Amino acid sequence: MPTKNRAPLDAVIVGAGVVGAACAYYATRAGLSVAVVDRGPVAGGTTGAGEGNLLVSDKEAGPELELALLSTRLWRELAAGLPPEDDVEHELKGGLVVAPDETALTALRAFAAGQRAAGVTAYEVPAEQLPDLEPKLAPGLAGGFHYPQDAQVQPAKAAAALLRAARRRGARVRLGEEVTAVLTDARGAVQGVRTPRGDLHAPAVVNAAGPWGGRVAELAGTHLPVLPRRGFVLVTEPLPPGLIRHKVYAADYIADVASGSAALQSSAVVEGTPAGTVLIGATRERVGFDRTLSTDALRRLASQATALFPALADVHALRTYCGFRPYLPDHLPAIGPDPRVPGLHHACGHEGAGIGLAPATGLLVTAALTGAEPPVPAEPFRPDRFPQPDATPGAPS
Repeated sequence: MPTKNRAPLDAVIVGAGVVGAACAYYATRAGLSVAVVDRGPVAGGTTGAGEGNLLVSDKEAGPELELALLSTRLWRELAAGLPPEDDVEHELKGGLVVAPDETALTALRAFAAGQRAAGVTAYEVPAEQLPDLEPKLAPGLAGGFHYPQDAQVQPAKAAAALLRAARRRGARVRLGEEVTAVLTDARGAVQGVRTPRGDLHAPAVVNAAGPWGGRVAELAGTHLPVLPRRGFVLVTEPLPPGLIRHKVYAADYIADVASGSAALQSSAVVEGTPAGTVLIGATRERVGFDRTLSTDALRRLASQATALFPALADVHALRTYCGFRPYLPDHLPAIGPDPRVPGLHHACGHEGAGIGLAPATGLLVTAALTGAEPPVPAEPFRPDRFPQPDATPGAPS
């Protein structure tokens, strides 16, 4: 028979990826009592299949960039403040976005100008100076932009470190335990969650379930149009240090991130890791939760990576993995309280930026839970900005 939790909780967080972990970290730091529930292990979903990108370079001026700039500062604070055993492999490696021709370079200039006005540091790099930043980069490029604020963490380590810190402040972490229902009262207000191991009662539930966030919303009786967007990553054999110094990608990656197309898109992002391996991403396509290996996607990644770095042509790929990015139609995450279901909060829909945006998301959610002033304007991320499935244009809501 289901058992009740023995101590009162302020919130139940559904999802033990990096976003759920960040919500738990900041909530417990604010003095809240929370439980984190996940049907799998820590970082067992999207987080564990990520590259760990902390990017400002791919975001145009606007609310997501504001969230990213806050998160880059928070990640630096976390990397410096967490104990040594919780090393998240935070690297301030910087990003380099390259343009194949003058047309692409002109577009990058305009893009960077808007970013600079919003607080991003971006330096134009003439073609002849590109080898100073990346000696192995292919010749013949028109130029690029250097973004020193771009960074990287090891995503699974980051999620685990944040959860350990939350547990030290009393958070309960229940893994291998699927949420089967969101409990509500007669008024429809959240009362907790149900799992096969028992009920967890709390006046707030945080939906940090990544690409499965739409399903959690359904359990609470509402709608959030989160869709999975599949992406593949190639991992090479360990290579000598310094072969690739920055996070390097071609300008068309920015357009792919902003695209709403369901078709396969591929634009190589190439970066080294402390272990010496090189990560090559990233593809995007909407095929549901199909994990079938796509040789077309992998060929595209390999071809684009060797076009950027010809030295990779003779390097062996050791493995590949895929994950599902939580996609929302307007490319902004859903963060904060859902006015349709009192007590339900969302923290999902970050697509490929969840690792980078996790700390700021955790702060926003915590501000909503405690009634504090949000660190950035929360309005653009309202979960109820999407129409209900049965809504018709012009109909009264």
